[in-house]
Amino acid sequence: MEADNSATDWVARSLKSVWHPCTQMQHHETVPLVAVSHGRGAWLYDHDGKRYLDAISSWWVNLFGHANARINAELKDQLDRLEHAMLAGFTHEPVVRLSEQLSSMTGNVLGHAFYASDGASAVEIALKMSFHAWRNAGRATKQEFVCLKGSYHGETIGALAVTDVALFKDAYGPLLRAARVVASPDARGALEGESAQDVARRAANDVEALFAERADHIAAIIIEPLVQCATGMAMHDPLYLQLVRALCDRYQVHMIVDEIAVGCGRTGTFFACEQAAIWPDFLCLSKGISGGYLPLSLVLTRDEIYQAFYSTDVTRGFLHSHSYTGNPLACRAALATLAIFRDDDVLNRNKLRAANLTAALAPLADDPRVRHFRQRGMIWAFDAIEPDPARAATFSRRFFAAALENELLLRPIGTTVYLMPPYVLGDDESALLAERTRKVFDQVMQA
Repeated sequence: MEADNSATDWVARSLKSVWHPCTQMQHHETVPLVAVSHGRGAWLYDHDGKRYLDAISSWWVNLFGHANARINAELKDQLDRLEHAMLAGFTHEPVVRLSEQLSSMTGNVLGHAFYASDGASAVEIALKMSFHAWRNAGRATKQEFVCLKGSYHGETIGALAVTDVALFKDAYGPLLRAARVVASPDARGALEGESAQDVARRAANDVEALFAERADHIAAIIIEPLVQCATGMAMHDPLYLQLVRALCDRYQVHMIVDEIAVGCGRTGTFFACEQAAIWPDFLCLSKGISGGYLPLSLVLTRDEIYQAFYSTDVTRGFLHSHSYTGNPLACRAALATLAIFRDDDVLNRNKLRAANLTAALAPLADDPRVRHFRQRGMIWAFDAIEPDPARAATFSRRFFAAALENELLLRPIGTTVYLMPPYVLGDDESALLAERTRKVFDQVMQA
C-alpha cells in the first residue's frame, strides 16, 4: 500500500484508470476529484490531511460514521469465522438472524427476505417476483408496472424502466419496457389553498383512475415512500401511502415500496411506511442497512407471495440468484447496525439532532433566494431560485466545488440542495454544517 503518495498522484492515477459513477468524466478537468485517505466519524480525510464533513452520508449509506468501532469489531470477528458461502443449498447464522430480526420489525407481516447486493438489484427482484407470482396464480395478463412521475429506482434495465428521470433514462429508451406513470404526490405541487394531504388525494385519484381501467393488466405499483430522493427530495404526506395501499387491496395490485434510501431511520421511523401505518407486499432495502460498510440489499415480502412459488415444480420457483447473495460479512455488518439502533435509542436521539439542525438552518428557510425549505427525519432540502438557465445548469457542480473548499461534502441534485448526514453529528458539527451550508450557498448565488 503506497500510503505516502500525494493526493495529486492518486487523483491523476484514478482519472487514468477509473471510470467514476454518475459522472461526466470531462467535468473533472475543472471539478475537483478528492482522493480519500481515511474516515473517522462524520468526517472524510484526504491524503493531504484536509477534512470534509460527509453531509450526504457517502451517497446516503453511512449511518453511524466512518470506521465505527462497533461495526468494525463485528466484522473482524466474522472474518475469522466465515467470509462467504453460497446461499443456494447452504445457510449461515448472520443471514438467518438478520432475516428474523427484520421480519420481527414488521410484526412478521413481511416474513421472508431475498438478498442481493445493490438497490437496483433489489428492485429487479421485487418486479420479477410480482410478475411471476401473478403468473403462478394463473393471472398472466398482469404484466405492467406503475411508477410515480419523477421516480428513481435504479439504473439496471428493469429498475430503469420504472424510473422517470430523463437524465438517466432517455439514452436507454429502446432497451426498456415502458411503465405507466402516475402523478407524484410531491407537496411542492400544491395549488393555492391546498395542503400536502390535498396533493396526496389528487395523486391517489390518478392511481385509482388507472387501476379502474387497467388493473387486470397491472402487476404492481412501485413507490419511494415519503421522499422521492433523486428527483430532488420531493416529500409527500403519509396519507398517500394509506390511500394507495387501499387501492392496491381493492384492485388486486401489488404494492412495492422502495426504502433503499428512505429506510433505516432516514425519515424518522425505521421503515418509512410505518408513518402511514401500512405494510406493502414488497419492501426493498439497501444503502444504510449495512451501516455503509458493504454492498447489501434485500426484498422483504409477505408469506402469500412466498407461497405462490412453493411447489414441487422447479419452473414455479423464483430462480434468481447473485453470487454474493446473503454474504455473511455484509449481513454481520447489518446486524451490528440494527444493534446500534436498539442499544443507542437512535430514532429518539435523531429527533433531537433533527430539531437542532433545523433550527440552525432556519435562515435559509427565510431566504428570498430559496423556496420549499423542507425536512423529514434526517433529510433536509431546499430549492435555489436561479432564473438564469445557464447558471442553473452548472449550479450543482459549482456548489459541490465550493462546498469542498469549505470542508463539506454536499452534492446538490440540479438546483436542489439537500443534507442527509450520518446519525452521529454532535452539536458543534451540526452548527458547523449549517453555518458552512449557508456560506457556500451565498458564495454560489453571488458568484
